[in-house]
Amino acid sequence: MKPRTYLFTWQGIEIEAIYEPLKWKVTAHLEIRSISPAGARLPITDTGYRSHFHRPGTIEAEGGNVVAQVIAWLDEAAATDTDWTAYVKASRQGDLFK
Repeated sequence: MKPRTYLFTWQGIEIEAIYEPLKWKVTAHLEIRSISPAGARLPITDTGYRSHFHRPGTIEAEGGNVVAQVIAWLDEAAATDTDWTAYVKASRQGDLFK
């Protein structure tokens, strides 16, 4: 199966997710990239890019909605990652020392 590309916005960040249900005939692959702002930090990656390999059929077993599952992953990580919470707070407030 060919990779499918999904574009969506999460917390004001435009994100591209590319999902390949069967890569190399042995694994599934999900790429997540923040595209606007380019390279924006996400709670699952400091660089704005994440490559994730997983067992084929995992996303399909949960209903197959790639965007909904990536958003759920981001929401869960954002809720439990204290570094992300501090980053968001500092971003809103601004930093005079940068």
